[in-house]
Amino acid sequence: MKKSILLSLLVMSTVTGFAQLKTTPVCGVFEVNVLKGSVNDVMPNFTAAEIKKKLPCFTSEEPEGKDSKCNGAVFYKDRDVSFYTFRDYIVIGPAFKGRTNMPVIGTKRNSLFNKLGNPQLKDPKWDAYQTQYGCLILYYDAQNKVNRIIMSTKGTDEIDLCQ
Repeated sequence: MKKSILLSLLVMSTVTGFAQLKTTPVCGVFEVNVLKGSVNDVMPNFTAAEIKKKLPCFTSEEPEGKDSKCNGAVFYKDRDVSFYTFRDYIVIGPAFKGRTNMPVIGTKRNSLFNKLGNPQLKDPKWDAYQTQYGCLILYYDAQNKVNRIIMSTKGTDEIDLCQ
């Protein structure tokens, strides 16, 4: 009886010994620098490989190519951050989980003048600012508060947003 129990334990430990352990990639807190145009020092013009190397905890991706919807993107849906690699811009959504170098999400329209100056382009739903790195677009909700941020290395005249 003891030999059969010992043999069973030996077989079970051998089988479980070959199981593969998989690690979950960890990124830490996402830090958005609105004035620099980056997330954890990842710029909008980084390639998908560069983004995934610096921030390996992505939730999904879309490869670049003619058959893709937005021609390439890396998504962090759990943090509400998206990198559009072919179009060179980053979207920070209203459910963003992380820190910013200055409070932007939830801020009233026109209250960022002292930090950003006058917008280069205005629309009832958004303002676009020319920046050192390209452009910054702030989208507003029904209460005229910022609910989405787009940072791009392209200027306001050449940015092409995915619809």
